Amino acid sequence: MTKLLEHAFQEASKLPDMQQNMIARLLLDELLAEKKWDFLFAESEDFLAALADEALKEHRAGKTKPLDLDSL
Repeated sequence: MTKLLEHAFQEASKLPDMQQNMIARLLLDELLAEKKWDFLFAESEDFLAALADEALKEHRAGKTKPLDLDSL
């Protein structure tokens, strides 16, 4: 455990139980969300690579045009 995380836990331990539980829930929810995003990105890697290949093929075939950034 890093010193900073250890310090945060020490400070949180001084809070009332309800606040400690709120902090714990926020931390656990955040960790779960990170795991979920890691999984989703890992699962989509092949799909995104295929989309990129398709886009490059279309570009090389002259089927694309530059974005008109002035119209955005």
